[in-house]
Amino acid sequence: MNSLLPPVERCQSAGLTWYRFPQIMDGVEHALLTRLGGVSRGHLAALNLGSTVGDDPAAVAENYRRVFAAFGLRREAVVTPFQVHGNHVVRVGPEAGGSVIQETDALITDALGVAVLMRFADCAPVLFFDPVRHAVGLAHAGWRGVAAGVVVATVRAMQASFGTHPEDLWAGIGPAIGPRHYAVGAEVLAAIEAAVPPQTVFAERRENQAFLDLPAAITAQLHAAGVMTVIPSQLDTAARTDEWYSHRAEHGRTGRFGVLMCLRQ
Repeated sequence: MNSLLPPVERCQSAGLTWYRFPQIMDGVEHALLTRLGGVSRGHLAALNLGSTVGDDPAAVAENYRRVFAAFGLRREAVVTPFQVHGNHVVRVGPEAGGSVIQETDALITDALGVAVLMRFADCAPVLFFDPVRHAVGLAHAGWRGVAAGVVVATVRAMQASFGTHPEDLWAGIGPAIGPRHYAVGAEVLAAIEAAVPPQTVFAERRENQAFLDLPAAITAQLHAAGVMTVIPSQLDTAARTDEWYSHRAEHGRTGRFGVLMCLRQ
């Protein structure tokens, strides 16, 4: 994997716009889908994949159809969870295709052709790839998920399920709210401090207000778990609501963008 490559590259096809990590080896389809290219309207425009944000179900269904068509996926091969900001990790295979896994915030698989898909609007997508065991994982890590240990739980689940060695893992941190915009209170700082290694710098103070650096906290957890290759995308959802949905920047009136991963032949 070439460390000199940029963290992400912007792609366009079939009317959609997404980003990808060029460091990921061949054989792994993945996409950090923007909000561009769908049919949702108003404050949910346009590629909203969230079914719990008040969107027209027909629009959400069409948005999914466009995503699946763009990446050559069948609905019956896609697995997605109902995300709850916890630390539950589920291994999925072909038998789970087309299903929604309840109360889960990370999915892992080593099955060819099975796509895992999650939705985001400030929380960080954390993508995992084990090139030795040929397995992938995708985690949903907001501050609650980081505090609950979902990132480390995903690494441990890949170890237990696939024999993954953490030092073999590549991890990418997708679009998330950046530290310039993520003002938090003392209870959030205390929860993160308890979940990261000692001496981790995960916040800064400006004008008597603390601002959380979510990617920094996730990176520290990954390093502590033995994952040394960590690539932050440097994409700030709150700074670019033209391309991303942001719950914080849009005061809760927003949709959800998708992130997907799939092992190919």
